[in-house]
Parts: sequence; structure tokens; C-alpha cells
Amino acid sequence: MPRLIRSCLSLAVAATALAACATPAPPVPPVPPLPGQTAETTLRDWRGIVTRADRERFDRRDAAWRDALRQARSLSGSGDLASTGALIDPDASIDDVTPPVGNYRCRTVKLGSQGGDEGLGYVVYGWFACRIEDTPNGLKFIKRTGSQRPSGLLFPESDGQMVFLGSMALGTEPGASSYGQALDRDMLGILERIGPARWRLVIPWPTVESKLDLIELVPA
Repeated sequence: MPRLIRSCLSLAVAATALAACATPAPPVPPVPPLPGQTAETTLRDWRGIVTRADRERFDRRDAAWRDALRQARSLSGSGDLASTGALIDPDASIDDVTPPVGNYRCRTVKLGSQGGDEGLGYVVYGWFACRIEDTPNGLKFIKRTGSQRPSGLLFPESDGQMVFLGSMALGTEPGASSYGQALDRDMLGILERIGPARWRLVIPWPTVESKLDLIELVPA
């Protein structure tokens, strides 16, 4: 047998022996559940699902608050903004964010204008019907009435925040698509608790009209 072939075979045998003796890498430990959760109820991390555009909205949420409040306070608007109280305070969130399952009254407050300083600084809408449901994939927020009806899953983020990934149904449409099915309808929001029985869904940089949407929820 030629010397070159014998050398190659020897190297191959040595490499196989080393591979057989190598210690396998330890498995990556799973992400521990948040307080109050079990491994069975922990949702997938929303960061593995969110679109790039919505991730940018999440990262720029502080700028949305700042720009929207500046216009809301300097421009004319529609509705009683003073009645919203803590709803429009960016620092109003408190812990124990997870909302109980059930029916809610909800209203939308739009802050800021995508049309610049020529548009309305705020719009305070009336009350509609919403619901929090427990599904096999986790908690789901559904706005049940009105011409704009978002719905989607709530992902645990921290003791004070849940991340909403959903979509929007308009007009007489039967219901919203799943997140990621229609990019022009996709929505990202941050659910926060702002009182003993009061929550808000903060939607930074919505697709149309405003710079920040707030959906207030109180038990029905």
C-alpha cells in the first residue's frame, strides 16, 4: 500500500477514536418560567415570533410616548383627555399585570398625530366590549365591538408587563387574522396594570392616524 494512503487511513482512524472519546456538550437549560407559571403554561418567547417592524416599534416605545404626549398637550383634540388620569401617564404601571379571564369594558385613546401639528392631538373614544380568554396558547385579548377590533395573544414579559401580538379586524369583517398573516394588520402592544382593577394596552407607532394608542380595560 502506498505510503500516502497508509498515512491518510491512520489519520482517519485517529480522528474517529478522538470523536468517540469526546465528552458531548451539555444540553442548554430551558428558560425558567416567571413567578406563578409552570413549564406547561409558559408561552413561547414573543421575540421569536415578532416581525422586524414591530420589534422596532417596541424598541422605540419611549419615543412614541414622548412625541404623542407633546402633541396631545399642545394641539386641540376630541373628547375629555383630563378624565383619563393615569391612563396617559407613562410611569403609571404597577406589578401583578396578569388580568383575570372575563369580560371587560374598554375604550381607545389616541395620542399624537401622524399628520404633524395640523392634525388632532388626541381622540378619546367611548366604551366598547372586550374580553380576556384563556386559550391553549395562553391568554388572549379580544375587542368584541366597534369598527376597529384588535385581538391577539398576551406573552409574559415581566411582573409588570405582557407583550401583545395580534391583528386588526375592520368594519363587518368576522374576525382578525392570526399575527403574521397580514402584515398591514399586525399589531404590537404592551399590557400594563395601572390600578387595582384597571389595565391599559399601549400600542406604539400604530399604522395610521396617531403616534400612540391606549386601550383602557376595566372589568365589566
